[in-house]
This record gives sequence, C-alpha cells and structure tokens, in this order.
Amino acid sequence: MAPPLLDAAQRGVVDHAGGPLLVLAGPGTGKTTTLVEAVAARVARGADPERILVLTFSRKAAVELRDRMAARLPGARAPQATTFHSYCYALVRAHQDADLFAEPLRLLSGPEQDVTVRELLAGQLDLEREGLARVHWPDELRACLTTRGFADEVRAVLARSRELGLGPRALAAFAARTGRRDWAAAADFLAEYLDVLDMQGVLDYAELVHRAVLLADRVELPRYDAVFVDEYQDTDPAQVRLLQALAGRGSTLCAFGDPDQSIYAFRGADVNGILDFPRMFPAPDGSPAPVAVLRTSRRSASAVLDATRLLTARMPLPRLPAGAARAHRDLAAVRDGGRVEAYTFPTASTELDNIADILRRAHLEDGVPWSDMAVLVRAGARSLPSLRRALTSAGVPLETDGADVALRHEPAVAPLLTALRVTATAALPTRAAPAAARPAAPEPQQQDVPKPAGAPHGAGTSGPGTSDGGSSGPGTSDGGSSDAEPSGAEPSGTSPPGAKVPGSEHSGTGPSGTDPSDTAPAGEQPSDSEPSDSEPSGTAPSGDEPSDSDPSGCDPSDSEPSGPDPSGAARTSGGDAAPWLDNETALTLLTSPVGGMDAADLRRLGRALRDEERAAGNKVPPPSDDLLARALAEPERLVAHDPAYARGAQHLGRLLRETRELLAAGGTAEEALWHLWNGTGWPHRLHRAALRGGPAGRNADRDLDAVCALFDTAARAEERTGGRGALNFLAELEAQDIAADTLSKRQVRPDAVRLMTAHRSKGLEWSLVVVAGVQEGLWPDLRRRGSLLEADRIGRDGLAEPLTPGALLAEERRLFYVAATRARDRLVVTAVKAPAEDGDQPSRFLTELGVEPKDVTARPRRPLAVSALVAELRATTVDPDASPALRDAAARRLARLAALADDEGQPLVPAAHPYRWWGLYEPTRAPAPLRDRDQPVTLSGSALDQLANTCALQWFLGREVKADAPATAAQGFGNVVHVLADEVASGRTPADLAVLMERLDSVWDALAFDAPWKSAQEKEHARVALERFLRWHVMDRGGRAPAATEHGFDVTLEAGEYAVRIRGSMDRVERDEEGRAYVVDFKTGKQTPTKDEVARHAQLAVYQLAVREGALDEVFDGRRPEPGGAELVHLRQAAPKKEGGDVLPRVQSQEPPAEEWVSDLLATAAGRVLDERFTPTTGQHCTTCAFRASCSARPEGRHIVE
Repeated sequence: MAPPLLDAAQRGVVDHAGGPLLVLAGPGTGKTTTLVEAVAARVARGADPERILVLTFSRKAAVELRDRMAARLPGARAPQATTFHSYCYALVRAHQDADLFAEPLRLLSGPEQDVTVRELLAGQLDLEREGLARVHWPDELRACLTTRGFADEVRAVLARSRELGLGPRALAAFAARTGRRDWAAAADFLAEYLDVLDMQGVLDYAELVHRAVLLADRVELPRYDAVFVDEYQDTDPAQVRLLQALAGRGSTLCAFGDPDQSIYAFRGADVNGILDFPRMFPAPDGSPAPVAVLRTSRRSASAVLDATRLLTARMPLPRLPAGAARAHRDLAAVRDGGRVEAYTFPTASTELDNIADILRRAHLEDGVPWSDMAVLVRAGARSLPSLRRALTSAGVPLETDGADVALRHEPAVAPLLTALRVTATAALPTRAAPAAARPAAPEPQQQDVPKPAGAPHGAGTSGPGTSDGGSSGPGTSDGGSSDAEPSGAEPSGTSPPGAKVPGSEHSGTGPSGTDPSDTAPAGEQPSDSEPSDSEPSGTAPSGDEPSDSDPSGCDPSDSEPSGPDPSGAARTSGGDAAPWLDNETALTLLTSPVGGMDAADLRRLGRALRDEERAAGNKVPPPSDDLLARALAEPERLVAHDPAYARGAQHLGRLLRETRELLAAGGTAEEALWHLWNGTGWPHRLHRAALRGGPAGRNADRDLDAVCALFDTAARAEERTGGRGALNFLAELEAQDIAADTLSKRQVRPDAVRLMTAHRSKGLEWSLVVVAGVQEGLWPDLRRRGSLLEADRIGRDGLAEPLTPGALLAEERRLFYVAATRARDRLVVTAVKAPAEDGDQPSRFLTELGVEPKDVTARPRRPLAVSALVAELRATTVDPDASPALRDAAARRLARLAALADDEGQPLVPAAHPYRWWGLYEPTRAPAPLRDRDQPVTLSGSALDQLANTCALQWFLGREVKADAPATAAQGFGNVVHVLADEVASGRTPADLAVLMERLDSVWDALAFDAPWKSAQEKEHARVALERFLRWHVMDRGGRAPAATEHGFDVTLEAGEYAVRIRGSMDRVERDEEGRAYVVDFKTGKQTPTKDEVARHAQLAVYQLAVREGALDEVFDGRRPEPGGAELVHLRQAAPKKEGGDVLPRVQSQEPPAEEWVSDLLATAAGRVLDERFTPTTGQHCTTCAFRASCSARPEGRHIVE
C-alpha cells in the first residue's frame, strides 16, 4: 500500500523522534492517517513492532487501526492496537492467581452492573431488619434505596472512586475528613459490592482499570519504545495514571486528541486531561511536552467548516500554548461549497414531516445515498421513537443504533418475555401442576433458519458465578474491600512479570474465549446518561351505550343477552377462568407473532366458544375474553373447533403448557425462551422477510437482532448467577434501563439513513447530517448530574469543585459541535418554535452557527414518496379543472408506474394500477341473495331503526358480517341490570336493594373495566340504577302491574309489498286496570332521545305493533289486548324534579302509533335488505361506529374507494 500524501503538519508529527507529544487534531484533519503513518515511520526506522503499543477507546476504532497498520506494513507484523479496557483485561488476566480463578474473569456489561447495584441496594433494608447490615445509609436517604435514580447516583460514586484510585478505606477516610455520612455509607457499599464481584468472578470496567493501575505500580510492565493514544480527550484520571506507568518519565508517548470533542464527562472523562498533558507528561529535560497541530480539514466543505468554527470561538482552551490553540481553531478547508441550514417549525409533527422531506429530496433529487445521511438527536429516549415512526412511515429506510434502545423495549422481544413471564409464574411450586418429564428443546424445524446466537446447547452450564464465593481478585484483600496491593504471584502458564502482555497468549482473551474488546464497556454506552423522557399516558374508558342486541352481532331474538349470569348458572364446562393466565395476557399472546392470530380469527373463535357454552346449557355465557383465556390454558378444548380459526390458539396453548412444564422441571430461562421461539413459525417468517429485503426486510433484520440479543443476555445471566430462575431473569431484565450492549455488535446495514444520538456519532461522518430537536432546555441540558450524592465533588486530594453551569454549558456546546462536524457537505439543524410563549423554543445553539433560522409553518405540499405521487397523479386524472393534456400525461405516468415489476414479476407500485382503484369497480353481488325474496324478511326492533333511520352499512357490517367490536364493559353493565330487573319483576328475587347488591357483587368482577377506579365508579352507578328501579317498580303507576318479563315474540307483519318477520324480546310487559298492554324497555345508557324522537321511536313502535298482531295473546289468557303505549325507562338518568327527582328513573312514553309510518318504516328496511342497498349515512352515530376507518362516507375511510 502506497503511503498517503501528507501535509507539513502531519509530516512533523510523523518525523517526531522521541519523547512525549500532544497532537491537536480537529474533526476531519487526518488524525488516524497521521497516527498510522507515524507508526509505520517508526517501524521503517528499525523499531520492533511488538514494542509499539496503540491504545484507543472503541472496538471499531481498534479494528480499523489494526487493519490500516497491517495494510501499511505488509511485510512486517503490525503493532498491537487495542482498547484501554482490552489492555487492562490482558494485564489483570496475566497476573491472575490460577488457583483462585480457574475460569477467566468476566466483564460486567453496563446493564448488568446497573442491576447488581440495584439488587444490593434493595436488600439493604432487609439486612437491617435482620441485624446483618454492613452498610448504614443516612436516614434521609433510606427512602431512596430502591429507586432507579439513587442507583444511578451510587454507580457514579463507585466509578468516580475507582477512577481516582480510591478504595473503600480511602473513600471512608475521605468521607470522615469531609463529614459526609452518605459517602461513608458509599464506602461500605463499595466494599460489599467488590465482595460480590469477586464471589461471582466478574469485574466492572472501572474496577478493571483500577486493578490494572494497581498492577502497574506493583509489577514490572513491558517496556515499549513508543505508545500512541487516540482520542486522548476521552481519558479519565485512572487511564492517565496507567499511561504514566506505561510511558511516563519522558518516554515516547504520542497522544492525539481534540479538547473541543470531549463529551464523555458523564462517564468520567475529564477535558483537563488533555489540557494538562504538557505538564503531566514533561519532556526528558523537564520542560512541558511539545504540542503539534493538524491544520487542514479534509472532511467538511468550507461553508460547514466556517459555521462550526463559530461554535469553537465560544470554547476557550486554557493551559495550552496560545499559538497552538489559535492554530487548532483556524483550520483550512480543502473544498469550497457546502450548505448550512437552520429551520424552526411550529409543532414537533411538522418538524418530523419536513425532516423526512429533506432526506427524501436529498436522495431522489440530489442523488445522496441513503447510507450517506444521518439524523442526530440529543436525548435518545425522548426523540428516537417518534423520529423512527415518522421517518419509517414516510418511506425513509432507517438504521437505528440498537444500543440506544433497552432490550426490553424491543418490539420483537416483548411477546417472548410476556410468554416467559406467564409460564414461569405458573411453574412456581405453589401453582404448578405435578411435575412432568422435562421435554427437550426441539430442533429447528427447517435447516435454512439460523439458530440465534446464544441459543442453548444444554442445561446446567456453570460459569464463574458458581465458583467458590470466598475468592478475591487481583488488587484486593480482605474480601476484596481493601486498598492493598495486588498479589504478584505468578500464575501457572502465564507470562512472567515484564513479559509482553499484549500479543501474548493471554492478550485479547475475554470471557468465554472472546476478546474483551468485543464486549462494550460501560464507558461506550453514552445512553447511560441520557435522560429518560417517558411520560405517563392513559386512556379514557368508554361510555358507549349498550346495544339492545347481542354483542356478538346477533339479533336479541337469536340469543339471550350476553354478560355475567347473576342467577348463578354454570359458567362453563371447563370451570373457572384459568388461574395462571389472565385475559389481557391471553389476548396479547394470541395476537402477537408468537400466536399469529388476527382480530377476525379471535372474533370467530370467541363466538364459537360462546355458542359452545350455550349448547352446554349455560343460558348467559361468560365474555369471549374469559373463554379465550381458558381455552388457551386448556388447549384440548379447541380440538372440536374449526382449525381455520382455532389452530393458532390450540398450538400456542400447547406451547405454553410445554414451556411451563419445562420450567417446573428446572429448565432455565434461556431454554424456555428457545422453546417458545423455535416452537412457532415466527422465525421462518422473519427469515424469509429478511431475505426479501426492502422495508419489511429491514424490520425483520432488526427483530432477529433483538431476539439474538435476548438469547445472549439470557445465556450471560445464567453463567453469572448460576440458575436463579426465569422470574429472576425477567426481574433483572425489567430493571435494566441501560441499552444492552449485545445489540450494538450487529453490522450496519447499507443503504439506510443512520438514526442515533450525538454521543454515538463521534468518529463518524456523512454527506448530509440533520441535527434534530435542538430545543432550549434539552440542548443544552444544564441539569446537574448526581446532585444527591455529588460524585463529582469527590477528589483525590480534597473536595473537588462541582461542575458549574458554565462547565455544563461548555460540555453541551462541545456535544453540539461534535454533531455538527459530522457533516461533510450539508448540515441541517431543526427545532420547534411554538407560538405560545411557554411552548418549546429553539436552543441558543441554533443562532451560533452564523445562519438565520428560517421559520417553516407548514408541512411539505406533497411527501416525496411513491404513494403520494400515485395519489396526486390519480387526482389529476379526474380533476375537471385540469387540461386534457395534463390529465392524459398523468394517466401515462400512472401506466408507467403500474408496469414496473421486480425480478419475480411482482408489481413494484401496485397502487398505480386501476385494478387497485376500488372506486372504479361496480358493486359486487354475492352468488346467493342475502335474503330469500319468497320468505319474510326477519328483523328486530333495533335493526329496523338502524336500517331505516341510522345507517344501513353499519347494520350490514355489524349484524350480517358480524364484524362489530367485541362487547364492552358498558354492555355488560346493561346486561347485569336487565337480568336483575327481570328477577325482581318475575318474583324470583325480592325487591330488596341489599339482596340485589349481593347478586351484583357475585358477578361484578367478571366485567372487564379499564381500571379499578372505573369499576368502582360504575358499580356505584349500578347501585343507584337498581335503587331507582326498585322505587319505580313498587310505586303506583295508574294501577298497572307486571304481566311478563323478558317476553320473547315472533310475529309477521305486512308492509306494502313486503312481509316482515319481527323477532325480539320485551324487557317488561304491564297490564292496566282496563286490560290494555304497556311495553317497557329499560335503558342503561348515558344518552336520552328527544321528545320528537320518542314519538317515532322505531323499536317501541314495533313492540306496540307486535301487540296488535298477537305477540301478547298468551300473556293475556288468549285475549288480544289493545296497546296502551310504550315507555323507555332510563335507569341511569334521574327523573325531572316534578316527576320525583333523583330517586326515580327518567321515563319517556310513546302513545300507540299510527300504523302508516310504522308500515312505511318496515317497508323501507325490508326493501334495503332485499335489494342489498347498504349505503352509509353520516350522523352522530358515526362517533361511536366501529367501521369509520373503512366507511366511504368518512374522511378516514374514503381512501377505500378513491
């Protein structure tokens, strides 16, 4: 490989002969190239490559450096390039006592350390009650021990102490000198924490570096001719001490860094490290180390460079030579051009739409590859989810950094964790069935589906967590809680003191045989510090009035009212609801990828189960949700049902049972997860989707990555804790607020826009960068970190000054600078500028780029997406105001789009073809008529009103197609009150409120309300309704007395040319002293009709017409009574004061109707059914209609036919 062309500043660094040297290297100044060339030049001058060490901070950077040095030195062995943590691991491992540590030390990931700290804190109160506590937190902090925020504070204190080289005793002494009881407790906690780590054979990353520093002071380290450090501004005090041990006292140490890019203070990095480098690493003659500056920016075009230079003007560089500081800020661009734009938007949704438009136009109009664009944000938890949803829906292919999302929040992981939780809970000894033989995890169903990484290979695997808890690791004594020097005992088979550690047989050997650099250190997880911006949410419970028809969609004449059975009838042949599977969990699993069922299948299965209950003699079957949960718990009940809709539930039920038995027999969480995953067709669906590519393929790739990460996490937990059980694993995973590092290992997919936090963008570059959500209060975020325990005030030689608001602002400005300098050609910065004074406002940083922010108040006219193009072309073809030429041109373009196909002949733009334009189709007719014209049309009273007066389409979809929404708790409320009213009127239950409330209590819990408070509220409403009913029932109302309740009828009426069969059930029939019949219909809804609406109330009128046609003859001893009228009795609504007030229900009466308008209503309804004319009609009923999204009369459903 030919050497690159270097400028004068780079050549000066390459020619550096020896001694310490600080190289200030701004963004895109060729830092990595210069470092590689400096190493190559030293080798060319005769240096031994094995005596050159290159240290950096990330796995990716280490791999890149190794590859570039290998390419640059083809005939020689490349020097060792590794991360700080990998080097420290190799050093500690090389001097590890082989007798005490048969297994290699394993490094805790960030999430694992978080859980360990939280578990120890949670156990403190129990230990205190038992008198066993070693740690005594001050009383004012005891209430905080179990909170996540306090755990974060404690982690910060632990990390700060180890970075400064303070052990438990040193920290305790420091706390005593400063009078801080909380730090004294933290010192005791640190001792206990270290004991736990040693017992488990693990180390966290701060402890790893601390022990390496202790070893460096004790043993003779390998002598290097030169040490090179990349990204020196990211060092913490412990790493600086390690470098002083490796390359102090005037040795050759070339440190490359940029103080303007020091952004990791939250993980211990200290910008003062690079500012003090000349003093901390003096030349052999004692003078400050020289400072070189790389002055040419090869990344950013001149306009971008000029804008970002304005940011650095507000960031002073104290303690560095003035000339070097000026040169570092005065970079020269090698390219002219570039664009810097700043936009503000009135709302967040407008901002997201315009960001999507910017990206799509850059790709389609400017030819920028998707992979050469990025969107960066300050706070991942707050901004990434909404950005991902908006950009994905706009057709922008995305690659989201998996390490920005905690594993438990991955959509693909959620159903597996839900299934594991319910089966593990059911497998507990107090609840599990007799233990069955433990089934072996089945083999994959197809050979072409790869087994996820981490899938179990066997049970009972023991790891370091199962070793003797009495051992202590290097650098500790007395249980690992002291500051004693580490043992220098030479382990068998390891390098002797002074041997070269990197490159030896121990170098790069990580846990389970992997390189420790392959495991992300906690320090490589910037999301650890990013604030969680989750907000509480809730949904208002539905208050819809229950229909008088069966919730399943059948007419009330076809079945009894659904709902709980107050009479105590048998609920089901299968017994009570499954005790280990609640309704919500059952429905979640059935509709998840694990279950694979859709809403239509659930409705069909639920209806079939209710029919089965009725056939078994249960007059009022339980809700379908209850029956579905029981069927899932007892899958053998589904054998008799149609596999077309029952197969998925039956298979899932068997899978859950097998998993429960596996866990009850001692199976691990990893084995149970594998059994759940491998027992479905989901892996094969994802595999096929991933191979097809496209947006669906990218989603499938992400889901597969997430599942693999879940298996890897389960395997690591099993190794670390030695089989603590699935529920403990779930609790640990639930406790993790930090993103799992396993997800960050996946390969970046090409041809996708990168979406990540600004912290994770460091070291990367793109042609177009959008820095989004630059809001005041969010960026800069000036909240002080760790304000409770004040970890930043712990100093090595005394109390340190806390970070001032100015220092926090400087850190935030450096982070914004890092984000802005990722752009090569175009930088776009966006923010929300709300019209209200107290709304979101742009950050001050927006005005520091030297460009005037442009206010954009509207969304893009048309999204630059294929779907929007097709919609506009289709609209143009039928636009009467468009010229014939324009309409013809639009049609021709649609034809070209419709003709596009992929390699398999599938259309690429199916929406462009007229066969997908449903509005052009003639209405279809079924092969067989909906109703036989030679037979009477069967209707109910409510159906008559819906067909003729409300919406014929709603009637058809709900009653005939049976696609209505499932029964609600409001409908259950009405059913219960109706049944109790029937019992009182029929004399089966006394008219006593206390007795009715006992009956109500026996069934109330079967109603599925959204929240406990809503259940209590509705129960009180039911009590009031029943009290009103009782008062109304016993009062004298003109000598009327009950004659029948829940009276079913079936009459055929003539309506013009049609015969109409009316079937239904009258809630209550009363007889007056003159022998006339009155029909009462109870209502439990919250709405009441007007007086005019009652006069022409179709349901009441049909009841009275049925009386005239003999519907009550048998009730009146064979005599046909005259209808005296009908009433609506609103049990939820109080009567007017003049009619009794709140203690009585509101009653609305209808006089006996004229036959003419009722006959016309019947004829209209029957004609629509026979002619199959189900056109939609808009009105107030649309607000509660379940079919709005597919209704051509509604804006949200108009796309179906347009």
